[in-house]
Amino acid sequence: MFAVMKTGGKQYKVQAGDVLRVEKLAAEAGETVQFNDILMLGGDKTVLGTPMVSGAAVQATVIDQIKGEKLIHYVKRRRKHSSQRKKGHRQNLTLLRVTDILGSGAEKSGVKAAVGAGSVTATEAPAKAKAKPAAKAEPKAEASKAAAKPAPKAETAGADDLKKLSGVGPALEKKLNAAGVTSFAQIASWTEADIAEFDEKLSFKGRIEREGWVDQAKAILAGDA
Repeated sequence: MFAVMKTGGKQYKVQAGDVLRVEKLAAEAGETVQFNDILMLGGDKTVLGTPMVSGAAVQATVIDQIKGEKLIHYVKRRRKHSSQRKKGHRQNLTLLRVTDILGSGAEKSGVKAAVGAGSVTATEAPAKAKAKPAAKAEPKAEASKAAAKPAPKAETAGADDLKKLSGVGPALEKKLNAAGVTSFAQIASWTEADIAEFDEKLSFKGRIEREGWVDQAKAILAGDA
């Protein structure tokens, strides 16, 4: 007998004895958890869910909490060879061994439901809602309301007008300023490593090299000299 279950936004075809890795669950090693989102049961008789199979479940024992492998992140640049670098992220995973597949009666099994790490269960939600502190009443006096209004944001003091660069509008200028880039001199001194760093950090998708910001910044500085 096998089952197709859903967890962490993915589907898995499993049978008793299988070992698999899933998105991290809120469970300790040695615990038994139960997956209640079953899309299909197979074997002597096939049962399709609508969308889930009522009363069916997959039970599994948590072997360990692990991390996935570090991935190679490829960056393709226009008119240049593709570069590769290791992306600094390893996905948190849970290693499981499937112990049993229930065709019915899952709600009476008494086994803890598998819940993703950081998720809020239906029983925890009301308790968390009650624990929230009550919002403070707003002052009625007009003078207090006027004082509470935020002052308009001042432009970055001494910053160059980065909108002079081709393809840079107010939104991109704010992104650059927030990342600490406020002058043409900074952009003119960027190396290939700096370009790759800002391209990835600010999601510019190759715009820096495509628009030629470094050459533009050098030309602007030369014209001001």
